[in-house]
Amino acid sequence: MTKKETAQILEILKKAYPNFYKGFSKEDSKDAIDLWTTMFEDEDVFTVANAVKAHIAMDEKGFPPVIGQIKSKIQSLSRKSVVTEFEAWEKVKNAIRNSLYDSGEEYAKLPENIQRLIGSPLTLRQWAMLDISELDSVVQSNFMRSYKA
Repeated sequence: MTKKETAQILEILKKAYPNFYKGFSKEDSKDAIDLWTTMFEDEDVFTVANAVKAHIAMDEKGFPPVIGQIKSKIQSLSRKSVVTEFEAWEKVKNAIRNSLYDSGEEYAKLPENIQRLIGSPLTLRQWAMLDISELDSVVQSNFMRSYKA
């Protein structure tokens, strides 16, 4: 994040917490911008802005966040977007249910990373023809191992 972007983030905080920032001098503001710029230099401004806004939206105490709270919020927001191998397998299993008749459409509904792992709609169709015990053991374990890797 640049100093200009950091200043924009701190303006959001000043508007959300006006009582906290009303005694800030120009020197205090400059020091805060320098510190936040250094601490978030490797972060994208949109990521930091989303974390700050998420903090503001959930804040019940009425105090602005410290840097560590925003770093933590960034980590938690990025973790939520990661799909575990169990969740990925559930998506595949749901696609398999209709793949005897419409494997192309079911394949197209899957996220791109899962599509790459499966390879083609034909694979979904072939899995749909398997015995359920084989699907829930061999295919599942192979898929989950590959997805995790």
